[in-house]
Amino acid sequence: MITPNYLSKGDTIAIAAPARKISLEELQPAIDLFERWGLKVVFAENLFKSHHQYAGTDNERIEGMNQLLNNPNVKAIISARGGYGTVRIVDGLDFSKFMENPKWIAGYSDITVLHSDIHSELGVETLHCSMPINFAENTSDAIESMRKALFGEALNYEVEAHEYNKTGFASGELVGGNLSVLYSLSGSFSDINTDGKILFIEDLEEYLYHIDRMIIQLKRSKKFWSLSGLIIGAMNKMNDNAIPFGKQAYEIIAEHVAEYDFPVCYGFPAGHIDDNRTLIMGRKITLEVADKTIVSF
Repeated sequence: MITPNYLSKGDTIAIAAPARKISLEELQPAIDLFERWGLKVVFAENLFKSHHQYAGTDNERIEGMNQLLNNPNVKAIISARGGYGTVRIVDGLDFSKFMENPKWIAGYSDITVLHSDIHSELGVETLHCSMPINFAENTSDAIESMRKALFGEALNYEVEAHEYNKTGFASGELVGGNLSVLYSLSGSFSDINTDGKILFIEDLEEYLYHIDRMIIQLKRSKKFWSLSGLIIGAMNKMNDNAIPFGKQAYEIIAEHVAEYDFPVCYGFPAGHIDDNRTLIMGRKITLEVADKTIVSF
């Protein structure tokens, strides 16, 4: 895997919106924060365009992203927010200049499309982390973990044990992201390869039966067969039907991975929660699940 250059004070970063629309007012807290970190902030072309729920038409969002991918002065591209829409533009992105001068691509949720595509097609590390739309609500630990990752400081996490954990030790490249997005990428160019790797998944406001369906799909598509380890982030605000499904999200996952030997950590602080800690996707990490879970980058 290729590691983009870490940031230094004075570097330029850019904010892009590959999916849902955003306003300057919503971005201002993040702009202020980045400037306190000593960074210069620029915007993607067409950033504040609006087309239905999107930040401009597909072509406008493609143009905005390609402008930043091609700009050697931009050292990181921070996604303003998720929502839905990145998959509509991913095949129009030109990564040729990006590969000459790799830079950090950062975000989570719908940005899982970029994480997965960049890892599968290009072999470059990316950051699964909070986005400007969330900064006002994020914990200080979440924000600090993003700063550390961007500036090349060590990331090590210690997580309290969960009742569904499966103990053990694993090492491997970290892949994954939002479960629903990963499910939608199955069979495409952007599909993840989990062989010998550690998979991270999280989700929000899904129906419990659909969590079951998606985990079974991962299982039947052999994503668990050669997996080194599994990290489960937030699975919050789940929905149920009038006739209850009968299990909560963690119980569903635990049932389906019980037959495998790899360690499993539940309750990792990442995903659609205020305490959304940064993960370096594509990085070879270690996962130790015992009395506490230790994840080291």
